[in-house]
Amino acid sequence: MSDPATLGRTDSWAGVEAVVIGIGVSGFAAADNLTHLGAHVTVLAERATESQQEKATLLEVLGADVRIGEGVTATLPDAVDVVVTSPGVPPTAPLLVQAGERGVPVWGEVELAWRLRDPEHPGAWLCVTGTNGKTTTVQMLDTILRAGGVRSIACGNVGLPIVEAVMDPEPYDAYAVELSSFQLHYTLSMSAHSAAVLNVAEDHLDWYTGPEGMKEYAADKGRIYERVQHACVYNVEDPVTEQLVRDADVVEGARAIGFTLGTPAIGMVGVVDDVLADRAFVEERQTSAAELGTLRDLVSPAPHVVANALAAAALARSYGVPSVAVREGLRSFVPDGHRIADLGEVEGVRYVDDSKATNPHAAASSLMAYEAVVWVAGGLAKGARFDDLVTRVRDRLRGVVLLGRDRGVIADALARHAPDVRVIEVTGEDTSVMDRVVAAAADLAQPGDTVLLAPGCASMDMFANYGARGDAFAAAVHRLRDA
Repeated sequence: MSDPATLGRTDSWAGVEAVVIGIGVSGFAAADNLTHLGAHVTVLAERATESQQEKATLLEVLGADVRIGEGVTATLPDAVDVVVTSPGVPPTAPLLVQAGERGVPVWGEVELAWRLRDPEHPGAWLCVTGTNGKTTTVQMLDTILRAGGVRSIACGNVGLPIVEAVMDPEPYDAYAVELSSFQLHYTLSMSAHSAAVLNVAEDHLDWYTGPEGMKEYAADKGRIYERVQHACVYNVEDPVTEQLVRDADVVEGARAIGFTLGTPAIGMVGVVDDVLADRAFVEERQTSAAELGTLRDLVSPAPHVVANALAAAALARSYGVPSVAVREGLRSFVPDGHRIADLGEVEGVRYVDDSKATNPHAAASSLMAYEAVVWVAGGLAKGARFDDLVTRVRDRLRGVVLLGRDRGVIADALARHAPDVRVIEVTGEDTSVMDRVVAAAADLAQPGDTVLLAPGCASMDMFANYGARGDAFAAAVHRLRDA
C-alpha cells in the first residue's frame, strides 16, 4: 500500500487505493481530482440523483469504480489507503468505524484540498465558520478582497468546492473558505492564514447526539483556529467563540481579534456611532482607529449583517487589504437570494424572505431586525428547541404562521412563553400551502408590519431546499399583490 499522507499535487498517486463516500458536490470533486492524480478511486454512494448519475458515468470513463445502491457503504473494501468522506456522513457510519479499526486515515474534501495546494503558490486561506452567517461573511470577504485587487475566490461550503479551487491551473492569491462543522470534523492539518468563528448556537443536534452533543459541535467549530498563522477572529458577544480561541494551538505570533457591535477595545473591530472602526490593524491603535465604512455602506443595518461585515473586514485586514477597499467591497456587496430579501409591500405590509434562516439562532437574528413581525416558521427542526428564541422575540410578534412537519415544536414554545400571540397552523404539503400561509399572514398583519419568512428549520420536509421554499413564498406574495 502507498502512504497518501506523503503525497501532494506534484506527486504521482499511482498505486494509492482511495475510497470516496458520496457523489455529491464535494464527493465528485474529490473523486475527479484523485483520479486525475493517478489514484485508483472507488466511489460508494447509497443513492444518486439524475445529475449525480451523470457524474458517476463520467467518473467511470475516467477510470473510477463507482458503486451506487442501498447498502454499498456498509462495508469498507479490503485494500484501502485513504477514505475521503462527504461532510454529512457521521463518524458513527459503519464504513468510517471500520476505517478507524483498520487504521485507515479518514479525510474530508477540505483536508484533501489542503494537501493538494500548489507548493509554489499555495495562497492564503481565510476561513469562516459559525452556526449562522457563514455564507454572507465569506461572500462579503471575497468582495472586499477583490476590491483590494486580490485574486480571490469564495469556496468550500459555498461556491466552488475547495479542492476544485486549489487545483485551478492559475492559483488564487487568497481563498475565502466557508467551513461547516461537518467539514471541520474531518480536517486534520489545515493551517489557515486567518480564521473566524462567527457564533455557536444549537444546530445539527440530529448529528451531534447525546449529552455532549453541543460540546462536540462547538469543538468541531473550534478546529478552524488550530494552527492559525495570523489572526483568530472571534465574536465578543459570544463568549464561546473567545474560549475556542483560548483553547486553540496556534502558530506563535497569531493574534486574537474580536469583533463587536459596540465600541471596539484595542485589538478589536467594532462600531462607533454609525462608523465601522478598526482598532486592530492600525499602528496607532492605542489612540486611534481606522474607518472601514459606515452602516449606510451595508446592504442592511440589521445587527447580524453588521456583525458579518465586521468579521469579513477583520479577515481582509489581517491579509493586508487597505481600509478603502473594505468600504468599497461592503458597498458593492449583493447577498444571495433568500437572505433578508425584500419582496416589497402589499397594502402597507412589507414581506421579507429569509428562508436561509434554517435554525433558531438565525431566525432570532432576523426577527430582531424588525419591530412588529408576523413570523412565518416551521419545517424540520433537526432536534432544535425554540424556547429561548420565543422568549427573546415575543414582544415583536404580531402573530405567527406555522407550517411543516415540526411546526408543533414551535407552537409548544409559543404556548409556553408567548401565550397571547395569535398562532395559525397551516397543514398539508400540496402546492397551495404557501398561498394559504401568506394569506394567513396577511390577515394577521397590520399596516407598518413585516411578514417575515424566517423558518428556524430546514426545508426538506416540503421543499427541495431553502431556495425552493423562498421561491414559493415570493411567488405567493406576488400572487397576493396581483389579486
